[in-house]
Amino acid sequence: MKYLIVIEPTDTGYSAYSPDLPGCVSTGATHEEVERNMHEAIEFHLEGLRREGYEVPEPSTSSAYVEVKAS
Repeated sequence: MKYLIVIEPTDTGYSAYSPDLPGCVSTGATHEEVERNMHEAIEFHLEGLRREGYEVPEPSTSSAYVEVKAS
């Protein structure tokens, strides 16, 4: 499965979350690190859902960029 993650800069590095997996978040000092950490966080999150008997949500979020003229 492919889950969208949103990566945002912070004062100390980066944070990330997945809109399809509420509560699944991670941080990292670099963009690459937070991406790796988020991969691990998603695997851990899904394992926990399965272990507790919850349904694993199908990825449904998408993203797009909208280009506008800067005034």
